[in-house]
Amino acid sequence: RSEMAGAQVRLKILPSIHSFFNKLVQVRVEGLAPQKPVELRSRVVDDRGVVFRASALYRADEKGTVDVGSAPALSGSYTGVEPMGLFWSLAPEILHSKFTKKNVLSPTLVEIEAVNGENGEVLASETNERRYMMEGMKRIPVQEGRIRGVLFIPPGKGPFPGIMDLYTFGGGLSEPRASLLANKGYVVLALAYYGYQDLPKKPKMLDLEYFEEAATYLSVHPEVRGPGIGLISISHSGGLALAMSSFLSGITATVCVNGCIGNTVLPLRYKDMVIPPLPPVAENITLTDSGLVDIRDALPDPSSEQSKASIFPIERASCRFLFAASEDDHNWNSVTSAKYAAAVLKDHGKEAFELVTYPKAGHFLEVPHMPFCASGFHAAVGTNVVFGGEPKAHCEAQIHLWEKVQEFFGAHLGN
Repeated sequence: RSEMAGAQVRLKILPSIHSFFNKLVQVRVEGLAPQKPVELRSRVVDDRGVVFRASALYRADEKGTVDVGSAPALSGSYTGVEPMGLFWSLAPEILHSKFTKKNVLSPTLVEIEAVNGENGEVLASETNERRYMMEGMKRIPVQEGRIRGVLFIPPGKGPFPGIMDLYTFGGGLSEPRASLLANKGYVVLALAYYGYQDLPKKPKMLDLEYFEEAATYLSVHPEVRGPGIGLISISHSGGLALAMSSFLSGITATVCVNGCIGNTVLPLRYKDMVIPPLPPVAENITLTDSGLVDIRDALPDPSSEQSKASIFPIERASCRFLFAASEDDHNWNSVTSAKYAAAVLKDHGKEAFELVTYPKAGHFLEVPHMPFCASGFHAAVGTNVVFGGEPKAHCEAQIHLWEKVQEFFGAHLGN
């Protein structure tokens, strides 16, 4: 199945070349010259045509084998024993690009090559097809009233617990997390809220009643088992999830990943109430040595006077919360925000929350093995910003958080 240069070298991806995106695979090369250097290279092209690459130099053992799960990388995109290093260290050829996967009907194809470390000759290659949807899953585009998004329904006999996946600021729709979560036995609605189909491109305000409509749609869906639904969110949408949890009924379990306890960027309206965005503190915006904008401290402290009008009243919420915060998040100070939210709940006698923090992780904590995004375009700032984090620690945080999310929804939505 691989292109052989010399009939004996084989590159294997185990247990199979087909896997789910969030699963670990074992990369193994056999039939090499013993003790000789071999470079392993990985390459993927995302939905915008951006090429991501990683590579690492290994030495074959006395049997002429390299097993990435147990052999240390000597140099390259990572070093040491890193079973999934060829995946998480994939870096874009165009700086400040975040890996984009829009539609999950097709797999992400990661090409892996074994290259002779002495003369650069390609010895063997194989492609890992990293899928998002299990056999029999339905992916249904949603255009219901004002609501726009995609609904994932797992195979088998429902009804299933329902989860709404709110993705980040920047418009459009992101499906990977929603589809991979649906594989675990949930009906998941990936909800768009602007810049998608006929939704406004540049809204002046966000309307919480839109999200209320979506929550109602999901909770009364015949495939969804109530009474309440779950929410999963990240970044700007973390605030939306906290607003929904504070003002709407029928929310049972909310995951907020690197979110903000205050409203940000756009005013948020609910009925006759408007919550203004937190006022940015321009003098706290700095530049990194490489000239990137760093907005980590651009928002006022949540406990300060100027924040008051923008803080979501999460003491009103009756759901359970999982707050996940990266200590090296440079989009904003997620840890301060999460700790403030936890303190507010405690002050009101509410213990129904968990808080998990990740040292050295950056802003975009996503599904396991998603390529690390160190910097990128920020829709609200209008330029490239630094997102923080160190690739290896960030990768480990994504794996840990994914397990945590399964446990949390399993315990509080039932499955």
